[in-house]
Amino acid sequence: MIKRSFQYVVRAIDGQVIAGSEDSFQIQGVSTDTRTIQPGNLFIPLDIGNHFDGHQFVREAFAKGAVAALWQKDRLDPPQDVPLIYVDNTLAALQELARAYRNELAVRIIGITGSNGKTTTKDMTAAILASTYRVHKTSGNLNNHIGLPLTLLQMSDHSEVAVIEMGMSGRGEIEFLSKLAAPDVVVVTNVGESHLLQLGSRKEIAKAKLEILSGLKSGGLFIYNGDEPLLEQMLPEMEHPAEMLRLRFGSATNNDLYPTAILAEQEGTFFQLNTENTANYYVPVLGHHNVINALAAIAVGKYMGVQDADIVNGLRSLEMASMRIERVLTANHVMILNDAYNASPTSMRAAIQLLAEMKGFDRKIIVLGDMLELGKDEIAFHQNMGRELNPQTIDFVYTYGSLARHIAEEARNNYAGDKVKWFSDKKEMIQQLKANVVEGDLVLVKASRGMKLEEVVYALKEGVL
Repeated sequence: MIKRSFQYVVRAIDGQVIAGSEDSFQIQGVSTDTRTIQPGNLFIPLDIGNHFDGHQFVREAFAKGAVAALWQKDRLDPPQDVPLIYVDNTLAALQELARAYRNELAVRIIGITGSNGKTTTKDMTAAILASTYRVHKTSGNLNNHIGLPLTLLQMSDHSEVAVIEMGMSGRGEIEFLSKLAAPDVVVVTNVGESHLLQLGSRKEIAKAKLEILSGLKSGGLFIYNGDEPLLEQMLPEMEHPAEMLRLRFGSATNNDLYPTAILAEQEGTFFQLNTENTANYYVPVLGHHNVINALAAIAVGKYMGVQDADIVNGLRSLEMASMRIERVLTANHVMILNDAYNASPTSMRAAIQLLAEMKGFDRKIIVLGDMLELGKDEIAFHQNMGRELNPQTIDFVYTYGSLARHIAEEARNNYAGDKVKWFSDKKEMIQQLKANVVEGDLVLVKASRGMKLEEVVYALKEGVL
């Protein structure tokens, strides 16, 4: 974490202090949340929306161990008996402090974005690089205009590489994040349908993802999914360094890096690449799409000089974030694949494919919820998912939500009997699942985050009746 003097912070953010607050002492870390504040922290109160203003928690922050705080000049009644730094805007000050700190560290930044798979790719990349370097990575979902500065400020003076995830909800956001982080390498995992509601088309989504190039250092490396033609089509319109290296990864054999063999097991996936190195790679996650994510991570590792054996070992040591095809085994020997963190047509299609490919189970059951923020074609996207469900590979279909109803309606055209069910009540769906699921079954759960289908996983884990 950042360890700098009080006066360093004042200078970095062009802040002001009142007379008597000029003495220098050390800041150890920053916090925007009094619930997680640590002794020695600089507290940064943020004004979030119309219902929350962090300035009202400044005194509490000091009581919990903060040694200084920022104060926005337009806020009334600042406390007079604690070290405050006055700024025009506390969020902008947070970002400027992160920029100053990042620029003075001898750290190489890997920036990762994409519609799907960016968190998985971040974790894979960090696992590979950690075999050779002191690595810092984005924690949780700290990937926006607040989270990314906090991530940079969490780096230590000794960090050699930082793997930074960049998310967005609209145009211009990733450009800002990339210019703040100034990455040496950038990765675009893919272009999906998430944020169609905000951006209107996949072309605009591709442009938004390509904004990550705007902060790439001259001569840096651009690693991107070569199976997505929109990335190369939109590239000439986007700001990017005049001098940059490029590497394409994907399933197709015209990419620079592609898999030549894939073997799926119940706990992970083996694969080989089109390289002179004939190593057998293994990732402890499931799905062809995760092999493709691993290719991007491997490309970063090779560029950063990680030895092939260390890349293999790094991937094997991977620990995934929860609810991203997380394997859950119930006491009744039912296997659940918890992929309830988020969903888009691209990721849901990958989940359907994964379930179809899994072997060694008596029956396969898929539980699907609404895919959100898909814009005017949201019904058509859900209908298409229903058409792709095949009774030869998936035995039962359970859907929940107003949009997922269209999945069920289309799936019923493929299934006989009562093997496709739609629910408007999650508790009712859970009850019927518990009554139907038996030992030897495989259950996959997938939906957008807002549907909270992890509740289905937790209920089944407690015991199938």
